[in-house]
Amino acid sequence: MPILSRLLLILLLAAGASAPAWAQNGQNAATPQNAAQIPQATQATPDQLSAQLDQIKQSLTDRSKLTDALLTDARAKALAVQQQADQLTASLTPQADALKAKLDVLGPAPEKGAPAEAPEVASQRKQLNKDKTDLAGQLTQSKSLSLESQQLITQIASLRRDLFQAQISQRTASPLSVVFWTRLSQNLPDDGASLNALGKSLKGAFAQAWQPGNRIPLIACLLAGIALFAVGRRLLEHQILDLASKYLPSGHLRRSAMAVLITLGTALTYGLAAWLIYLGVNWNGAYDPDLDELMQPMVRVVFIVAILGGLGRALLSVKRPSWRLPPISDDLAKRLRLFPTLLAYSALLLAVIEHVTSHIGASLATAMAANAFAATLIGGLIGAALIRMGRARRALIISGGTPAERPLWVGLLVAGAFACSVLTLVAVFTGYIAFGFFMARQMLSAGFLIAGLYLFMHLINDLCESLLSPDSRTGVRMQETFGIAPARLEQAATVLSGVGRTFLLLLALPLILAPYGAGPSELVDRGTRLFAGRSLGSLTINPTNIFNALLVLLLGAIVVRLIKRWLGKQLLPKTSLDLGMQTSIVTLLGYVGGILVFVLVLGALKVDVQSIAWVASALSVGIGFGLQAIVQNFISGLILLAERPVKVGDWVSISGVEGDIRRINVRATEIQLSDRSTMIVPNSQLITQNVRNVTLANALGRVQIRLPMPLSTDATKVRQIVLDILRNHPGTLNTPSPSVQLDSIDSGSMLFVCTAYVGNPRDAGNVKSDLLFEVIEKLRQSGLPLTTPQDMVVRTMRPERNDTGGGESSNTTTVMPGGKN
Repeated sequence: MPILSRLLLILLLAAGASAPAWAQNGQNAATPQNAAQIPQATQATPDQLSAQLDQIKQSLTDRSKLTDALLTDARAKALAVQQQADQLTASLTPQADALKAKLDVLGPAPEKGAPAEAPEVASQRKQLNKDKTDLAGQLTQSKSLSLESQQLITQIASLRRDLFQAQISQRTASPLSVVFWTRLSQNLPDDGASLNALGKSLKGAFAQAWQPGNRIPLIACLLAGIALFAVGRRLLEHQILDLASKYLPSGHLRRSAMAVLITLGTALTYGLAAWLIYLGVNWNGAYDPDLDELMQPMVRVVFIVAILGGLGRALLSVKRPSWRLPPISDDLAKRLRLFPTLLAYSALLLAVIEHVTSHIGASLATAMAANAFAATLIGGLIGAALIRMGRARRALIISGGTPAERPLWVGLLVAGAFACSVLTLVAVFTGYIAFGFFMARQMLSAGFLIAGLYLFMHLINDLCESLLSPDSRTGVRMQETFGIAPARLEQAATVLSGVGRTFLLLLALPLILAPYGAGPSELVDRGTRLFAGRSLGSLTINPTNIFNALLVLLLGAIVVRLIKRWLGKQLLPKTSLDLGMQTSIVTLLGYVGGILVFVLVLGALKVDVQSIAWVASALSVGIGFGLQAIVQNFISGLILLAERPVKVGDWVSISGVEGDIRRINVRATEIQLSDRSTMIVPNSQLITQNVRNVTLANALGRVQIRLPMPLSTDATKVRQIVLDILRNHPGTLNTPSPSVQLDSIDSGSMLFVCTAYVGNPRDAGNVKSDLLFEVIEKLRQSGLPLTTPQDMVVRTMRPERNDTGGGESSNTTTVMPGGKN
C-alpha cells in the first residue's frame, strides 16, 4: 500500500501542477427521482454536457493559437465531461431498471374487448412509459457523450504531439550570438512591466493579509512554516528513528523503510511549510483568481521538489553510512552531498520560470532566455555530479582500493545521463533551446522516478524477505499454523519480490519514457519523412520502426538476462532441484526468451510472413547444404535439455573421452577431463552414439580389490580381517553389503576378490586407496603375507657335437620377479 499510494500521490501532484482547477456547475436531471438521488452541484443534464463539449471543440478550431497550456486545459475539461457523462449513465441505469420493474408489476395494457382498468392505473402506466422513454433517451445521449469525449481526448493528445514536435525542432538565435541578447533587450521593458505588475499583485495581497483581521492568522502560519523549515525535519527524523528502532526488525528492512520515511518526512515538512505560508497570506481570499491560479501549483511543486531532495538525502546518507542503500563509498557520498539539494532548487526554479513566464505572457525572447538559463543550470549540475563520480572512482583506484562492480543498468544510466547532459548544453548553445529545456526537464523527472523506483524495489525485496523469512516472527507463525516448509517460504519470498518489482518496473517505465505525453518516437518522426516511399523488397524502411525494434531488442535482452540471473542465483538454488536440472531450466528459458525477443523485434519492424519469405528460402537452401550439421547439433541440444540423458555434473564416457559435463550449449557440450582440460563434443554424438553415464540416476561406485595369498594362508581369517576393514570404513555402504569371495586357486596361491560400494562413483578411487593401505597393514600385523612371484631357473641343453670330443654344456637363465634377467 505505501508504494501504490506514493506513486498515486506523484501522479496526482503532477496532474495538479499542470492542469488548473476547473469545476463544473450543473443542474439536476429532469425526473424527480434523479434530483433526489444526485446532488444539484455535481449533476448535469446531457444537453448541458453537450454544450460544454461543443465549447471545448470551438476553442480548438484556431490551430495557430494553440498552446500546450490551452491543450492541457481542454483535455482536463473533456475528461471532466466524460466523467460526468459516465456518472450520469451510472445514475440513470438503476432508475430505468426501477421503471421497468414498476411496469412489469402493472402488467400490459388490456386488449380490446377486455374489461377496462381503473383510470388511476392507466394514468400511472402512461406516466411510467413516458418517464421510461425520457430516461432511455438520456441514457443513449450520455453514452454517446462519453464516447465523443474520449474521441476528443485522443484528438487533443494528437494535437499536443504535433505541437510538441513543432516546438522541439524550433531553432532560435544562440545565447552566444549578439542577436539573442538584442532581442532580449528589446522585449525586456514590456516583460519587466508585466513582471512588476505581478510583483505589485503579490505585494497588494500581502498588504491585505497584514490587515488587523488577517494579521494574527498570517503571523501564526508564517511562524509555523518557518519552524517547519528550520527544525521540523530534524525533529520528525528523530521521531522516525525512534519508531523504526522500536517496531521494525533490525536488518535490511529497517534500512529501506528508514529511507522511505525520511523521504516522506522531508516532503511533508517542506510541503506543509509552503502550504502554511500560502494559507496565511490567503487567509481571507487575499489572492485574486489569477494570482491564486499561479500560487496553488507552486505549493504542489514544493511538495514534489521536497520529495526529490529527500530522495537524494536518503540514498546518500552521508551522516549515517549504515543506512545507505546504494553500494557507494563514503568519499563519493560526501562528494555528492550538495547535489540533491542543488537539483531540488533547480527543479523549483525550472517550475517557477515555466509558470511565471506563462502567467505574465512573457515574450518569446524572454521565455527562451529563461529556459536557456534553467537548462544550462540543470545540465551543468548533472554533468558536474558525473565528473565528481568519475574522480572519486579514479581516486579510489589510485589509493589502492577496488571500486564496487557496477551492474549493467548502472553503467547504462551513467552513460545516458552524461550523454543527455552534454546534449542539453550543446542544444542550448546551438540555438535549440526548446529541445535543451525539454532534455533538462526529462533528466530531472527521469532521475526522480528512477531514484524512487530504486528505493521502492529495495523496500519490496526487504519486506518480502523479512516477512517470509523462516527465522522471522511471521515466518515461524506461518510454519506453525500452516505447516509450510522453510524452503517453500524462501521460494515464496523470492517469487513475490520478483513479481512486485516487475509490476513496479512496468508501472514506472511509461512514466520515465513519456512523462509529458510525448514518447521517444516523437524525436524521430521528422526523420521518417526522409525515407518515405523507400523499401527493401516488400519491407518498408521506417526509422521509427527501426528505433522501436532496437529498443525492444535492448530491453528484451536485458530482461531475459535479469530473469535468468534471478532464476539461477535466487529462486532455483532454494528448490530441491539438482544442479543439472537448474542449469537446464535456465538454458531452456534463455532459448525461449531469445525466440520471444526475436518475434517481438520482427513485430516492431512490421515484418510479415511475405517480407521474410525470401530469407526463409535462402535459409532452407543453406540448411540443406552447409548448415545441416549445425541444425542437427542444435536439435540434439534441445533433446538433451528436454530428455536429460546426460546433464550438467554427470560423469560420462564417450569414444574414449571421459570426464564431467560442465555445460550444454546450443551446438556442443563441454566435458572437463581429469587433467582439467575441456573437450568440446558436438551434441549429435551424445544422441547418436553409445554414452556411458556413470552417475545417471544416482549410480553407486564400486571398489574391487584382488588379493593373491599363499595356499597355506588361513582363508577364514583373511576373509574376516578384510570384511571388518570394508565394513568399518566411513566411505563404504552397508547396503549393498561388502563381500569377500575366494575366486580361484592356482599355482600354489589363492585369489580373493574383495568388493565394497560407495555412494558416489567419484569417491571410488580414494576409498580404494585407503582400503589397500589398511588391508596391507592389517595383514602384515597378523602375519599373513601376500603371494610373491617365484624365481624360475631355465636350463637350455646344447646339442651334442660329433667328432669333436666335446662333452655336454648348458646355458642357465635366471628369471627374476618382474621379468628381469
